[in-house]
Amino acid sequence: MPLQTQLRALDETIRDAATAAEAVAVPVRSGPEIDPAYADGLAGIFALGAADLLAHEDAKGEPGEVVRAPFRLGDGITEMLLFGVGDGSPSALRRAGATVARQVRGRGKVIACAPSAASEDALAAFAEGLLLASYDFRVGGPAKRPGAETISVVASAQAALERGITVARAVALARDLTNTTSLEKCPQWLAEQAEALAEDAGLTVRVRDEKALAAGGFGGILAVGSGSSRPPRLIELTYEPEGAREQGRAAGAREEHLVLVGKGITFDSGGLSLKSNEGMKTMKTDMAGGAVVIGVMSALRALGVPVKVTGLVAAAENMPSGSAMRPGDVIRHYSGTTSEVLNTDAEGRLVLADALAYADAELDPGTVVDIATLTGAAKIALGMRHAALYSTDDTLAGDLTAAGETSGEAVWRMPLVEEYRQAIDSEVADLANIGRGGFGAGSIVAALFLREFAGDRAWAHLDVAGPARATSDDGAITKGATGYGVRLLLNWLTSKDGASR
Repeated sequence: MPLQTQLRALDETIRDAATAAEAVAVPVRSGPEIDPAYADGLAGIFALGAADLLAHEDAKGEPGEVVRAPFRLGDGITEMLLFGVGDGSPSALRRAGATVARQVRGRGKVIACAPSAASEDALAAFAEGLLLASYDFRVGGPAKRPGAETISVVASAQAALERGITVARAVALARDLTNTTSLEKCPQWLAEQAEALAEDAGLTVRVRDEKALAAGGFGGILAVGSGSSRPPRLIELTYEPEGAREQGRAAGAREEHLVLVGKGITFDSGGLSLKSNEGMKTMKTDMAGGAVVIGVMSALRALGVPVKVTGLVAAAENMPSGSAMRPGDVIRHYSGTTSEVLNTDAEGRLVLADALAYADAELDPGTVVDIATLTGAAKIALGMRHAALYSTDDTLAGDLTAAGETSGEAVWRMPLVEEYRQAIDSEVADLANIGRGGFGAGSIVAALFLREFAGDRAWAHLDVAGPARATSDDGAITKGATGYGVRLLLNWLTSKDGASR
C-alpha cells in the first residue's frame, strides 16, 4: 500500500494544518453547504467566498463531485478541494474519499477533513476510500499512478479511522497477492505469504504439501495440480481469540466456529481442456478467492473478531502436460465422494470440494462460506459489480447480503434449483464436474456440486468471477484485482457480538 495515513485532531484549524500541505480537501454537504465545522476556517481564503465559488461551479455537494481552487497561504499557494459527501452515509463517504485520493495522486502532503457529523461507520468508509483509490500495483519499477505521499485526516473518531485503515490494508493484501504474476506466484509461494503474515496476525498456520495431501486423501487438489511442475498446497490458517473456546462450549460449540474456503488456482490454463490465449490473460487472478481468505484472516485480531475462524485455501496450478488429469478421469475426494472429470477447465470446484469436505469431517464448524472466481456464467448473469450468492440458510444469506450492502460489495442471491441437481449425475461416479447439456445455468450447477461437500451446516458460496477483476478505476475499485469479498466478509465477521465496531 503506497499511502501512509496519519491522523490529526479536529481542533486544528484549516489554516494551521495547511501551512505545509500541497492540497486541502474540505467536505461539502448536499445543498451545497460547506461543513459547518470548517466554514470559519475558509472565511476570506477565496476572493469569491466558498459559497459563491460552489454556486459558480453549479456544485450540489454530491459524492464524487469536486470543486478545485488555488489559494495563497503565507508564502505558498495551496490547492483547495471542496468535495461532495451527499447524505454522509458510509457508501457516500467511501466514494468521496476515493474521489479525493484520485484528485491528489502524486502530491506530497495532503490534508483531508472528514465530515464533522459522520458516524463511525462512515468515517471508517472514508478512510477505506482514501486508501483503496490510492492503490497501485507494478512489477519492476515505481508505481505509474502513485498516490499522495501522505494524507492526514482531520477527524475526531480515531478508532473508526484505524478500523478503516485495517480493512483497507487487508483488501490491499488480497489485491497484491492476486495481481502478482504467475511467473512468481505458485502454490508454495502463496503458502509462504500466508506463513509470513501468520505470527503478526495472531494466526496458526498449517501447510499440507503434495505428500501430505496424498496421505490425507485430497484427491481433487492433487488431480488439478498434477499437470504442473509446481505441486499443490492446502493452506490452513486458524484464528482463535482468547475465550472463544469457552464461549463456544457455552453456546453449543458449532455456531462459534466459522470456516472460510478460498479457491487458490495460481494459474489456470484450462488443463488439457485448454483455454484460448485470450482466456488465459487474466488467469493469474484465478486465486482471488484464496487471496481474499488470506486478507480477511490477516485482519481478524486487529478488528477484535470474537469467534474462532479457520481459513482454508486450496492452491494448485492447472496446467497441461503428460501427467495432467484427463477428461474421463474419476477423482476420489477427501470425503470419499467420487467425481468424473468431463472438463479439466472446471477445476475450481474440484479443489474446493476437498476443502469443504475436510471442513465438514474434521473442523465441524457451524457455518462455512466459500469464495471463488468459479464460473463465467455468474459474470454473464450479474456483470462485473455483483457476486452470485448461493446458500442453504436464509439467515446466513440475509446476513451476507446486508454485509455486502454496508461494505459496498453487493451480492445477489441466486437459487439452488433442485431440478438441476440431476445435471451433475454421472454414469461412472457419484458426480460429474460439469452439467450435462440441456440444463444451462452453469453457475447454479457449480454451486449444486459444491453443496454436496458442505455437510449439514449453514453454507454459502460466493461466485466472484465478475467483481474480482476490474477493467477500469471506479470509486474505491482500481483496475486489476479488486480484493472483492474482503470488506464484505470482514463486515459480516465484525457484526458478531463482541467485535470492534
